Amino acid sequence: MSRKGVGLAAFDRSRLTSASYANHGTALRTTNAQALETQLSVFRSLLQQFAQQHGKEIRSNPSFRAQFARMCTAIGVDFLAASASHEGSGGKGGESSIWGQLLGRTVNDFYFELAVKVVEVCSDTRGENGGLIEVRKVRELLQVRQEKQMGGPGQTEGGGLTEDDVLRAVGTLKPLGSAYSIVRVGSKPYIRSVPKELNTDQSAVLEAVQVLGYVSVSMLMVNLKWARARAKTAVEDLVGEGMLWVDKQAGGEWDYWSPGFMLEGQDCGGFGG
Repeated sequence: MSRKGVGLAAFDRSRLTSASYANHGTALRTTNAQALETQLSVFRSLLQQFAQQHGKEIRSNPSFRAQFARMCTAIGVDFLAASASHEGSGGKGGESSIWGQLLGRTVNDFYFELAVKVVEVCSDTRGENGGLIEVRKVRELLQVRQEKQMGGPGQTEGGGLTEDDVLRAVGTLKPLGSAYSIVRVGSKPYIRSVPKELNTDQSAVLEAVQVLGYVSVSMLMVNLKWARARAKTAVEDLVGEGMLWVDKQAGGEWDYWSPGFMLEGQDCGGFGG
């Protein structure tokens, strides 16, 4: 009795079916990708028109500006990077040049000009904070300067600046290879304007300083469970960078103060609270 190759035939049919499904899946992915690219192209076109029509509002109104920036991020348009690329290297494929031309006098120039002012504030206050200043403080100082230029409180262009504006302005400095960057000390964003990177121990000390305005070696040993050598090394490194000031008159153990706290006379509550 002869035996037919039923098993082999079934295997061949299964292989052909799998190949058919794979080809169909590839076709669907290609179609979906093309449809998505078309949608994004339409969104970008509408965003260009929106930027041209509402350029003045984008530049002057901080809330409106933040919403516009979020729209750009949502569809993958980085207008700041586009402008920098346009000015520095001519863009990629013409797209960066288009964005640089369309948004040159609206959003990107606003942030570039603001970045210059941020650098000025950081430079002016470096002797007080060692090159590490809270974003909130920078915004407040910029707001005061802007109010003076515009004729007093309430006269700022479009209602003033936001911390988001300051953060984006610092971001525009990255392509320049500058030392300016955003670091987080605890839950608060700070602008670091010195090349030195903070290590984990230094960040922990600065976070602790935010509570009382100062720390001591023994306080760090008790609250962070550090050895004396470790605590002493961390605070001495920060003192050397000008980020902490030493109070030798406290009687007994030295205290290490935040320059900003001493200058502002703030009361932040108890350590570890």
